[in-house]
Amino acid sequence: MAEPLIALDNVVLRYGDHEALTGINLGVNAGERIAFVGANGSGKSTLLRVLHGLLAPTEGLRRESLVTPADGRPLETRGSLGRARPLRVAMLFQRPFLLRLSAEANVRVGLWFAGVRGAHARQQAAEALRRVGLATEAQRPARALSGGQQQRLALARAWALQPDVLLLDEPTASLDPTAKREVEALLAELAAQGMTLLMASHQLGEVRRFAQRVVYLERGRVLADAPVQEFFEGAVPPEARLFLKGELPW
Repeated sequence: MAEPLIALDNVVLRYGDHEALTGINLGVNAGERIAFVGANGSGKSTLLRVLHGLLAPTEGLRRESLVTPADGRPLETRGSLGRARPLRVAMLFQRPFLLRLSAEANVRVGLWFAGVRGAHARQQAAEALRRVGLATEAQRPARALSGGQQQRLALARAWALQPDVLLLDEPTASLDPTAKREVEALLAELAAQGMTLLMASHQLGEVRRFAQRVVYLERGRVLADAPVQEFFEGAVPPEARLFLKGELPW
C-alpha cells in the first residue's frame, strides 16, 4: 500500500501545562474525506493545525509523503526522487482573513506567496473565481461580499494553490442555509476531483453528507476512528454514543 500523505505518530501537543492533544496516531490517505467531530475544546481545530504543520508537536512526529506531480499520489518507493515534489497543504478557517483588496487581488496575493506571478497568476486567479461562481465579483472589495461569498472566495484562494490536501475548520458554521449549500456543493466538487479533504465540524448532518471516515475526539484523545456509516450506526465507544445523542456538553 502507498504511504499516507500525512501521518501522526504518538503526537502530544501542550500549551504550557495544558495538554491539548494526547497520543494521537493518525494516517491520512490520498483522496480521503475525513471529518473530525467532538465537543468544544476536544482538540479538533488543534489537530487540524498540527496536520497542516502550523503547530509543531511537543512530542511525537508528523510525517509527510513526497508525491508525484501527475496525480498527487504518494510515492510508494523513494527511487524516483527526481519526479517527486513536497506535499501541498492548504487550510480554510471558519472566519477567513481577507485583505482590504478586491476578490481577485486576494487570490493573487496567495499565489504571489506561492511564487506564481504575472500573467499566469492572473489566469489562475480568474479560473479559481470562476470555479466558485465569483467571476462577476472579481473587482469587488473582498470584505464587501456576503458571508457565503467570502467563504467561497477563501475556497478559491485555497483551490488556486492546487493543494493535495485541503483542511477546513468549521467552514459553514457561520453561514445561512443557502450559503451552506453553496459551500457544500463546492466541497463535493473538489472531492469528486480526488482532492483529500479534512474537516472539523459540529454539524452531524454535514458530516454524514461529506465524510467517508469520522474521527471522534474527546479531551485531546482520539476515541473513535471509523467509516461514516459505522460511526453513526455501528458500535462506537460510549462517549461517542452520548455525543451523537447530544448528551455531552459543547
